[in-house]
Amino acid sequence: MRSILYIIAVVLIIGWILGAFVYSVGGLIHILIVLAVIAIIWSFLVGDRTV
Repeated sequence: MRSILYIIAVVLIIGWILGAFVYSVGGLIHILIVLAVIAIIWSFLVGDRTV
């Protein structure tokens, strides 16, 4: 589960960077970065629970 969150976060950050510098979509770009940051924070908070 943790690696999936990292993959999602990386994809969202790349999408945000591309959207910020290539396209001018407006608020959608900032929503992508917020979602990526939330995914990273969530993965740190949940941690690795495989015992």
